[in-house]
Amino acid sequence: MDGSSNPNAARKAWLSVLSKAPATDLANLWTKAGYDPAHEVLRASEIGAVMVRGRAGAAGAPFNLGEMTVTRCSVRLASGEVGHGYIQGRDKNHATQAALADALMQTADAKDVDASIIAPLRKAAERRCATRAAKAAATKVDFFTMVRGED
Repeated sequence: MDGSSNPNAARKAWLSVLSKAPATDLANLWTKAGYDPAHEVLRASEIGAVMVRGRAGAAGAPFNLGEMTVTRCSVRLASGEVGHGYIQGRDKNHATQAALADALMQTADAKDVDASIIAPLRKAAERRCATRAAKAAATKVDFFTMVRGED
């Protein structure tokens, strides 16, 4: 879906970047940017589990694959914006920083937050993806069949 048909597409994109980023990368960028917004914790970082579902061949009937540990947090800035952070794993600080970044992305400071936190995380994710693809491509084997001259 593009942004015109889904008004939440931009938010979905930055939440995805925040949730998939390595915790150390987010923490380093957060510290470097120096953000410390006044906020109220609506839901303190808490660890739980979600059921992961899969499909055979991406088209078969869904089945329960297993549980995955997640941590979630919700905050409200002093200016009223609510942010949510859901991350894989048990890092409460990562979930809190993701929630604060989500809330800040809904303020007038969104361009600064995007430039200092979201964009660098997105670029790092793209580099990791390209590196992984290059490693996979290096192991690719092309099989071909030669026609034998038998009559």
